[in-house]
Amino acid sequence: MHVVVVYDTAQKRNPKILRTCRRYLHHVQRSVFEGQLSPSQLRRFQSDVGKLLDHGHDHVIIYTLPPGAEIQRHTIGVNKPAPSDIL
Repeated sequence: MHVVVVYDTAQKRNPKILRTCRRYLHHVQRSVFEGQLSPSQLRRFQSDVGKLLDHGHDHVIIYTLPPGAEIQRHTIGVNKPAPSDIL
């Protein structure tokens, strides 16, 4: 499934959240990641991120699109290249 992750965390936790997101997804904009994950990868990602958060302060949003959904991406401003597959 296609996954988009947006996060807003305390500055001291940002580096750990960033590294965790990069292990699973493509970095497309400051606190935004996207990519393809299997259901088990998504569960693992959620668990890994959940362990790093202050649940009373930090906020992470995970959008999931079902397999086969047509994804349209529209950008305004400086355009970064579309993400490529993670090796």
